[in-house]
Amino acid sequence: MISMEPAGQKYSYDHLLIAGIFVLTGVGLVTLYSSSYAFAELFTEDHNPYHFISRQIVSSIVGIFLFFLASCVSVKIIRKLVPLLVISSLILCIFPFIPGIGVTKNGASRWIALGDYTYQPSELVKLTLPLYLAHIFDKKKERLNAFPGGILPPALITSLFFFLIYRQNNFSTAVFIAFNALAVFFFAGIGLRYFLCATVMLIPISGLLVFSEEHRLRRFISFIWPDWEPLGAGYQVRSALITIGSGGFWGKGIGQGTRKIASIPEVHSDFIFASYVEEFGFAGVLLFFLLFGIFTIRGYRTALAAEDTFRRLLAFGLVTIISSQALVNIAVVSGILPTTGLPLPFFSAGGSSLFTTLAMTGLIVNISRHRKNREAPHV
Repeated sequence: MISMEPAGQKYSYDHLLIAGIFVLTGVGLVTLYSSSYAFAELFTEDHNPYHFISRQIVSSIVGIFLFFLASCVSVKIIRKLVPLLVISSLILCIFPFIPGIGVTKNGASRWIALGDYTYQPSELVKLTLPLYLAHIFDKKKERLNAFPGGILPPALITSLFFFLIYRQNNFSTAVFIAFNALAVFFFAGIGLRYFLCATVMLIPISGLLVFSEEHRLRRFISFIWPDWEPLGAGYQVRSALITIGSGGFWGKGIGQGTRKIASIPEVHSDFIFASYVEEFGFAGVLLFFLLFGIFTIRGYRTALAAEDTFRRLLAFGLVTIISSQALVNIAVVSGILPTTGLPLPFFSAGGSSLFTTLAMTGLIVNISRHRKNREAPHV
């Protein structure tokens, strides 16, 4: 179990971490515009090539505001807001099922209508659940492995979020959030027997849920047997691999990619990494992993050097969610994992994802101000 450390000296913000976050945001906006303008001009109702990028810029402005707010607000205030945030997130996850409020696309009820915009509550859960887990594990650190009073409450809240998101027909996000919650459970010091039990339960349940829907089963079969349905369930991945390969070492140049126009359906969304590699090449892949490497390493150093248990667990949970989501997305686009609906952080179109991610990074930066002297990163 993680013990409470004595409060250490406070340091300034981690400037390298901040630089990595804003460079990722900027590169993401450039990539989104380049990958989306042709699709937007051809297939959106207003045929406006700036349809997606204009919305993303608005979301980035909101996100930057949330970033600075989250990076400055007192941690004591954040902890007082945790119960309200959990209740609000649960209510928002119910809203997509309410006629007139919820928005259904392709059989999935994942969004809330906000005028001309939509909001995806499951993105907020990626922020809320790590906050709640860090708060509850810090609060109960003396009886962490007591089942009724220590493990059961966070397990029930995690399960409730899992169920609501799964019922939105958002299986990949539900499983992703559950596994990231398990990572926080493990890092908090939950007994290995409980952790293994939860993992053993979640894996077969996830497997059963995969086979409960035809589109999930088709994706899984096309992953195991790529030639089974080359123009159906496996089309996006096959096209993405060809697009990635066409980029070469240096890429075709910003705005010069051609396969994004018709080869990959909605390339500006979950498969935007393929368009990025086509235009930036292998050199761009190295840049991408350099930027995410800086973010991940500095983020985990912030977590390990945090001055108390709450900050440590929160930083760990937030960094893990953002970094693992990026890795899963790239693994899907590269054909290493079956197709999921997880966006690429900072890059994929979707305001809900972008401004939630920026709010999460703001909290990580906030925690970077409170580091123990012996672990303080040198910038």
